[in-house]
Amino acid sequence: MLPITGYVDRWSVKPGEAIRFMISSRGGVPYHARLARIFCADPNPRGPGYREAAMPCGIDGPHAGIEQPVRPGSRALVPRLDLAGSLSLALTLRPTLLSSPRPQTLLHWQGGRVSLRLWIGQRRLHAELSSPAGALRAETGLILDGGWVDAALVLDDEAGCLRLACRPRPLPYSPAPRLTLAEANGPIPPLGRGRMMLAATLDRTAHFNGRLERPAIHDGALPVEILLDARSGSTRLPGVRALWDFVEGIGTERITDFGPHGFHGELENLPTRAVAGAVWSGRHQRWTDAPEEYASIHFHENDVGDLGWLPSLSLTIPPEWPSGLYALHLETAEGRDNIPFVVRAAEAGAQAPVALLLPTLTYQVYGQYPRQAVTEAAASRARAWGALTETADRHPEYGLSAYNTHADGRGVTITSMRRPMLDKRVNQIHRLDETPEGSGTYWLAADTYLLDWLDRRGIPCEVITDHDVHAEGVGLLRRYTAVLTGQHPEYHTEETRGAIAAFIEGGGRFLYLGGNGFYWKIVPFQGETWAVELRRAEGGIRTWAAEPGEGYHAFDGSYGGLWRRLGKPPQALVGVGFSSQGDYRAEPYRFTDAIQDPRIAFMRQGLEEAAPGISFGERGLMGGGAAGHEIDRADRSLGTPAHALVLAVGLPQHPSFEPANEDRLTQEWPGTREDVVRSDVTFFESAGGGAVFSVGSMSFIGALPIDNYENLLARLMENILRRFADPTPFPWPETASALPEKETLS
Repeated sequence: MLPITGYVDRWSVKPGEAIRFMISSRGGVPYHARLARIFCADPNPRGPGYREAAMPCGIDGPHAGIEQPVRPGSRALVPRLDLAGSLSLALTLRPTLLSSPRPQTLLHWQGGRVSLRLWIGQRRLHAELSSPAGALRAETGLILDGGWVDAALVLDDEAGCLRLACRPRPLPYSPAPRLTLAEANGPIPPLGRGRMMLAATLDRTAHFNGRLERPAIHDGALPVEILLDARSGSTRLPGVRALWDFVEGIGTERITDFGPHGFHGELENLPTRAVAGAVWSGRHQRWTDAPEEYASIHFHENDVGDLGWLPSLSLTIPPEWPSGLYALHLETAEGRDNIPFVVRAAEAGAQAPVALLLPTLTYQVYGQYPRQAVTEAAASRARAWGALTETADRHPEYGLSAYNTHADGRGVTITSMRRPMLDKRVNQIHRLDETPEGSGTYWLAADTYLLDWLDRRGIPCEVITDHDVHAEGVGLLRRYTAVLTGQHPEYHTEETRGAIAAFIEGGGRFLYLGGNGFYWKIVPFQGETWAVELRRAEGGIRTWAAEPGEGYHAFDGSYGGLWRRLGKPPQALVGVGFSSQGDYRAEPYRFTDAIQDPRIAFMRQGLEEAAPGISFGERGLMGGGAAGHEIDRADRSLGTPAHALVLAVGLPQHPSFEPANEDRLTQEWPGTREDVVRSDVTFFESAGGGAVFSVGSMSFIGALPIDNYENLLARLMENILRRFADPTPFPWPETASALPEKETLS
């Protein structure tokens, strides 16, 4: 656990509204807080330099600390479950981490001083019934990897016996599995009123990794053979006391008891639902078509949803505070951290006609992304620059990103903002950039180059977030003349992507200033974006792929994956789409002949150098240039408008750059290197007098600050933004030349 850390209850807040900070200090030691407005979050002394302005307020100063619990691991709590003396319990499980040396709890019930626990340990199934009079224990034979197992536990009060049995389900081409049975004899204590946890102990430890399906409890002692047969649907058993069918409530945190007493439960830490169950046939890929085949829940020992910390500080934003990025800085004698958030304008568009749309959904999906080799390489530089040094790989207790896999190899599908995200801070670098001026910034820290540039150039700007656009839709965007993005707006909901499309179609001016944008679809949890779900179905650059039959989101039943696979490629939205990814390296751009087109004369204003064949963006703080790392190209076959102009092209030279997976049908490249591995700076007009400008490079904004923002790329961008902020309509290009198949460089 970190010496001091925390999170906020929302990404953005307006003047007059309160924002709450959930803070934990190790050992409950006191801490000091101060609040600042952030202009540049890059600590690189060779760049523009870290820059903030103090914002004195009522929460500045010392505070008493409290250590708040971190309890990772998903589980299901049934707060009340009354049991009789004799009972029969059955469930189906699929362990996915049998190699773990730690016990993995399947079920834990406690009533008073009596406890019943079922768990896996050393590849065997164990049961224990304990009371002040003693304990009955039993264990079965070995459980093999790879398949489903039916388990049964019987407490026979009359015979004074605990019976435990398990039988694996048949695997293809394998002998019929044997039932293994174990018994322990002794008196069965009275049970009575109690509570139960599935997939962990009641003190929230010893978590299970794997899938559980249809736990059921029956009154009376039934033969274990009948219980196990019932798991395959061959019999219907009498005396149901409780039966939790996980088909009900997929997409929620609820588990429903279909027994007569309504012993319902709640999930904790958002385990994965809508996963293939024990009877999945392979005939259905969409869980809503055959929900009975998706009757299991996948639990992991390191799932993290809502940490549930208590509010430590609350701040009502003063009415005079301008819109911008802010951070609460926290410090103890042992460490420091900061918690960034956005202050919006009280009335959108009242402070400025331009809005910077921070990609907070992408921040959230990437939140807590352990990359030890990358972050360790930059550690000494971070210390030398006075930057934050704590990294996600050192603190997995706060959960993982959707780029990670759990210990059992399954991908992380759900990410939450109700937890600290140590790699989404200010005064932070993320990797060692070995180019002469390299900073190694990413995500939020990189996006502040735009705030710094706008402030230094005196261009008024408000800041909004993806979370705001999801909640308020296109109506929010339409309060602005121009909207610009950060460097990596990769993840979008139907609502955010749809709002941007409607804004452009309605005459808005949109500047896409990043790379690999509008790539993956995500779905919010019950409409609320504090948690989002990602299913990496089919193609795409990815660190894990959805399991067979699991390409549809649990949260809403919709298909997941690339927007391109869903018929909405990025090219059809902003003119360019993902083309290639390589090392953290970048090259300059060169203007094409299109820079001379009369339609973009406003870009060339005062820039004699803006001519065919001239290069720009030769230096940068993110890989040494402007075109690099993750890049996008124009492609008419994927929706780039026919009248779009490609006014500059960047061609990465490093051999690590390869075509995107979704572009390949065979092992062959889908064209020459220059056809495919390229970043196209693109412009086109839209209906209603609007326009779109796209750069298609994650490194682009890192070239803005070079020479104190006095460089050709920065001056070009200022011309473009000032014209986009001017409400004068862009004329529709009646005689526009079509996008050529391949731009030529002069």
